Amino acid sequence: MDESSSPNLFGVDTTGPSYVVLARKYRPKTFADLIGQEAMVRTIANSFALGRIPHAYMLTGVRGVGKTTTARLLARALNYRCGDINAPQVELDPMGEHCASIMESRHPDVHEMDAASRTGIGDIREILDSVRYAPTMARNKIYIIDEVHMLSNQAFNGLLKTLEEPPPHVKFIFATTEIRKVPVTVLSRCQRFDLKRIDSERLAGHLGMICAKEGVKVDPDGVALIARAAEGSARDGLSLLDQALVQKPGENVTAADVREMLGLADRGRVLDLFEAVSRGDAKTAITEARSQYDSGADPTLILRDLLDIGHEAARAQALGADARILGGADWVARVRGLAERLTPAQLSRLWQMLLKALEEAGKAPDPMAAVEMAMVRLCAAQSLPPPEDAARLLRDGAPSWAAGVSGEASSKKSDTPTVNAGETPAVQEIALHKLRSFEDVTALVASERMIELELALDRMKVTHFSPNGELVFVAAPDQPRELVRQLKAFLEEHTEIEWRVRASDAPAAPVESLSERRKRDDARALEELKRQPFIAEALKHFPNAEVTAVRQPVDENASGDVVPMPQQQNKPAPVPTRKKEADR
Repeated sequence: MDESSSPNLFGVDTTGPSYVVLARKYRPKTFADLIGQEAMVRTIANSFALGRIPHAYMLTGVRGVGKTTTARLLARALNYRCGDINAPQVELDPMGEHCASIMESRHPDVHEMDAASRTGIGDIREILDSVRYAPTMARNKIYIIDEVHMLSNQAFNGLLKTLEEPPPHVKFIFATTEIRKVPVTVLSRCQRFDLKRIDSERLAGHLGMICAKEGVKVDPDGVALIARAAEGSARDGLSLLDQALVQKPGENVTAADVREMLGLADRGRVLDLFEAVSRGDAKTAITEARSQYDSGADPTLILRDLLDIGHEAARAQALGADARILGGADWVARVRGLAERLTPAQLSRLWQMLLKALEEAGKAPDPMAAVEMAMVRLCAAQSLPPPEDAARLLRDGAPSWAAGVSGEASSKKSDTPTVNAGETPAVQEIALHKLRSFEDVTALVASERMIELELALDRMKVTHFSPNGELVFVAAPDQPRELVRQLKAFLEEHTEIEWRVRASDAPAAPVESLSERRKRDDARALEELKRQPFIAEALKHFPNAEVTAVRQPVDENASGDVVPMPQQQNKPAPVPTRKKEADR
């Protein structure tokens, strides 16, 4: 036997016709073959039946979803002629007179152009020069421009006039994956169709049907893995299936073979990893993640699988028995167990942290190191009180700066919020909701970082304050409109008693606000300081200097803590500054 015609190592004769990949072999030949695009097909069929056919179509969607195939089907439908039928229609079976040549991209009246390689105004000028001529064979002259967003601005501008008022025999079909890069002036002249991603379950069924036609065996779980990895793209799914079929020529391709090909970890092991994270078991989580990596799993795909499990658990939690979870009975039971054990806020927190980890893994020089650090963060977060418990604690009156609350105690409403032992008595009184003065109110507002309310209270002139729940102040024209309502709500939230907050007319005796009192005290302290002998002596030696501010000096003790220095005769130390001369 001639060596050139002998079978190869697997007993397959390679001297025959070249192999056609599955993505080309099973390309849709009619609109009925399109998967998941029923809405678009229905719209096109109705427009043909009513005679309301647009002169330009815009097809958009992710890669491999069928944009170019749909464009060729549209070209066939617009030029369909078969026997007595000579009108546009979506039923393309049997093949029409022009169908074969259009599918093979050799029809003289159907022009295909790749805008990724022909982007200039010169390429568009060729189209503009040819649109004036009638079709030679078919009913319509059709121009298919793929990846139309790659055209230059000059090319788009040159196309606008013809696109708005084309000859009656001309149709344009555009396809793009980047619809946002297409000028709105072009989009407004086209009928747009958004081709949908194909559902994983439906794509898995389509791939299984192709396996049956090819006479090959792939485990259903393996087909499901390929469908998930395709991310809604039929072409990507068929390309991955092509790759899977050569893993074990003539034998059954298992899910484990597909996982190894895709670089995925075993789903059961990923679920073990997610459960370890949910328990806060950092040692088990890091060990399992490293073991999966050593077995060939890609670090980013480990995080993606964890995201998928978190998503399935959240859906099971929200939808209950109506949630569809793909997998065996054991898998479904474990996912539903996670949904019952974790709260919605905990699942949401895990999702957000995993998304951040996925971003970090893509940027890190060592992706696996980023995964391990993510495991540490995720497990540490499980020891924190659930977000809803922390929110409930704040709502029930504990200040945002209160510390020392345990996770167990934070799940219940406490009558006496916990405070740090190192806090001053004044702060502890505020924390215990004992507002003995208006200054306590301003201190509590400041601790809650309510800047606008703090500024308003600083200017407020209070005429009466009672810890039992009454506050009266002088009305001011520049006060916030919602001041009374906002202050009343704040006081009742933090003291749990009913407050009467009202504005009154100015009393006979003048009343100072906190800011006015502070300015008066600062001015008095400054004047008293200037009368000190050593300050007067210093000013005598520096005639152009003046005392502008009084500050409390600080010093560090032996432990490194900053503490105020003792004052001499209860007088603050001066801060002399040089006065700017008038002639400078």
